[in-house]
Amino acid sequence: MHTEMNEQTDILLVKYMLGETTANEKQEVTAWLAQDSANQQYYEQLQTIWQKSKQLEPHTTVNENDAWQRFQQRAGNGNPSISTPAARVLPLRRIAAAAAVVLLAAGGWWLYQSGVSGRNTVTLTATSEVVTDTLPDGSVVTLNKNAQLNYRKNLASTDNNRKVNLEGEAFFNIAPDKNKPFVITAGDVTVKVLGTSFNIKRTATSTEIIVASGAIEVVHHNQAMRLQQQEKIVVTTNDNQLQKQQNNSELYSYYHTRQFVCKNTPLYQLVNVLNEAYDAHIVIANKAIQSLPLTTTFQQQPVDSIITVITQTLGIEAKRQNHQIILQ
Repeated sequence: MHTEMNEQTDILLVKYMLGETTANEKQEVTAWLAQDSANQQYYEQLQTIWQKSKQLEPHTTVNENDAWQRFQQRAGNGNPSISTPAARVLPLRRIAAAAAVVLLAAGGWWLYQSGVSGRNTVTLTATSEVVTDTLPDGSVVTLNKNAQLNYRKNLASTDNNRKVNLEGEAFFNIAPDKNKPFVITAGDVTVKVLGTSFNIKRTATSTEIIVASGAIEVVHHNQAMRLQQQEKIVVTTNDNQLQKQQNNSELYSYYHTRQFVCKNTPLYQLVNVLNEAYDAHIVIANKAIQSLPLTTTFQQQPVDSIITVITQTLGIEAKRQNHQIILQ
């Protein structure tokens, strides 16, 4: 069971939630939940969605036969632990019906409004696909894969400010409102804006903020710093100092713009982004070529096509070895 969330993960979690896992599957899920607090949070949200959906049962009809067929198509050969002997058909159809309620696999994302439980919050989650959504105040956010944004349901009508909480990476285009600053919390870093566009990327070890337009204020512990267009700050867990840097790369917003813009970009920077975007394993085997510059723009296209352009442009070679693409 991989760390990243995907359809097979969701299906196995639904089985676990309904008590239909095998001993091996149960052990696999238990280990996955213990691996990362984000996994536990994801499962708890899945449970909440299921519990709330049960309240709709008198008004909702799910055809178990149709759901079973869709379930088989999703599970396919991707989960060999799912078997279909006669004694297992009814339980698995119940899983399929539950999965039909819980999963929105086509988009790879779901929107959960926990206001029905009294918390009055909304959670926007991107799992295996990038998600773009318009917030109640008119701001537009693009979540990169495996990112999550939480905000109050009445975001647009709050008195003093518009607060959201971010896990992962997101690009924000904030609707201007001089009377209500937009405040993003990413771990122990806070970003305050009135109306601008910028990118925040939070990982386990650092938080990076890059301003695309306008200006923002970054607050970390007792420090505050103003950032303007083409400036960035990287805050690490081992360094509490805020240090402003120039940002000369446009690669950071690839998931928002749906293109890879290279302007005299070192090869290793492009490779890092391609590995993230395509879940690829591209390795630069020769240190002498890792800083070779590229100036071009790649649209949405297969990673193999991009590798072909890179090798032809830079005069280098690429070979496949196991699951890696090795540049040399």
